[in-house]
Amino acid sequence: MTAINAANTGTGESGPDPVAKPGDGADDGQATARNSATVAIWTLLSRATGLIRVVIIGAVLGATFFTNQFQTAVIVPNIVFSLVAGPVLSMVVVPGVIKAIDKGGLERGREVFTRVMGWLLTLAFGAVVILMLAAPLLGWTLSFAIEDPVERARGLRLSTLLLWLVIPQLPIYCLAHLGVAAQRAKNKFALSSAAPAMENIGLIVAVVIAGCIWGAGIPLSKVPIGMVVLLGLGSTAAVAIHAGLQLFGAARVGLLSWPSFRWRTDEDAKEVTRTLRRSVGVASLPGLSMYLLLALAGSVPGGAWVVQMSYSVLYALSYLSARAVGMAALPELAEAMRRHDPAAFGVVWRRGLAYALIAGVPLMVMLGVLGHPTADILADGAMRHSSLLVPMGVCLSLVAVAQLVTGLSDLSNQALYARDEDRMPRIASRVTLLVTVALAAASLLGPAHSGIRLIWLVGAILAGEVVSAVLVLGRMRSAIRPEAFVDRGALRATLSGAVAMAPVSVLTWWAYQRFAENQLTGLGVLCAGGVIAVGVYGLVLKKLWKPAR
Repeated sequence: MTAINAANTGTGESGPDPVAKPGDGADDGQATARNSATVAIWTLLSRATGLIRVVIIGAVLGATFFTNQFQTAVIVPNIVFSLVAGPVLSMVVVPGVIKAIDKGGLERGREVFTRVMGWLLTLAFGAVVILMLAAPLLGWTLSFAIEDPVERARGLRLSTLLLWLVIPQLPIYCLAHLGVAAQRAKNKFALSSAAPAMENIGLIVAVVIAGCIWGAGIPLSKVPIGMVVLLGLGSTAAVAIHAGLQLFGAARVGLLSWPSFRWRTDEDAKEVTRTLRRSVGVASLPGLSMYLLLALAGSVPGGAWVVQMSYSVLYALSYLSARAVGMAALPELAEAMRRHDPAAFGVVWRRGLAYALIAGVPLMVMLGVLGHPTADILADGAMRHSSLLVPMGVCLSLVAVAQLVTGLSDLSNQALYARDEDRMPRIASRVTLLVTVALAAASLLGPAHSGIRLIWLVGAILAGEVVSAVLVLGRMRSAIRPEAFVDRGALRATLSGAVAMAPVSVLTWWAYQRFAENQLTGLGVLCAGGVIAVGVYGLVLKKLWKPAR
């Protein structure tokens, strides 16, 4: 385990932090930056393929009700996985495995890991049985918004069939995310961040094959059963490939063995499972709100595609910035707490918060200004000439803010779980769900087939993320005292850089309107403008902020 360096970042200003203790293995604070870069680079690959996946689904399936059903059905296993553990799995398992290794070495860490695996798979297989029986009810939620009764009945049959084909992915997702946790517990980030790309590529292949065989933009009433079977089985096969790679990574770090079902006799494993049970709301409520948003968006042909695209951009950008920092910092934060070293914990927190802001703010400025051009680039094929481009552009501008907010919220959750605090993340997830659901339900007051409904739904996502960030950041500010909360030098430099790059982003928007004759030239304009804007931001940052050594 890489030790915490307590001499890297300022204590709220840009001055030095406490000096690292002898024997701590101090590395001038480069571990977090290096691991964050590793996560961001490889996540760029996986999230880029995720965006391409959504683009190709829209291009092949078009602005149709079947697109809505497919987009929502294929994420049902992931949403249900979030009911079991979801995004908090690594936050809980990583510190638990680190503690076990500290007590009894790698063998003890493997025992705890495999017993948590047995507990999780037991829940997953039980959930599969329930979901297979409930598939018709879930299928109804994906088709109830279709007004024509004949199309609605066919939509129910097709969505039920599709759900039966993808529900078995649930235990496979559990194995994949356990593999991620095992690798991160041993400070290995590359494979765990890159492997999701194979899942996206697998589904892309299935969608392209379906388009080649049956054509593009098929209305719901003419979608063949064979196409549904191909897409469902292709999706499940893609998830299995992803899980295989993650389990290979877990084996490579020495933590993989056959699942054990003796967690009840292992106090360390029971502690991890208890924390996971208490955190069900943190994991599940965002997934439930996502499902609700997609179901409501299903009232607009292709609307679920717009919401899913917005979500994909949101998480792609957050994983390239603040979320990447949080993942990289979690082992260091857990190590600092194991050593009962609040000064070192404060160092890692301030460093992580500074890097998260530095990475997330320029993305917010650029996408906030360039939302519509970006939507124009992402819409292709059967989706390109639909009426969804304008609302999608507004949605992406909202996402620009949401990606920074959700990343900071995730970073705070990582830090709180490293401190064995799960109360505030649970409270924040519940309040966030209430805010998101209330605003999403209000969208029903608007026109049924209007893009305004889609903008309102993405706005509900942003509002929920803001509430979550305020709550967990506030708790972190209290928990870290008397240590300083933020590196003020980094904050000043980040805001100054954002102001400096804003005119470049506006100029890029003007150049796109003036010179983008097609998607290729438009992409060139956006890339050139983005490089210049980031260059200006980087120069300002370099001039105004010097990380302490």
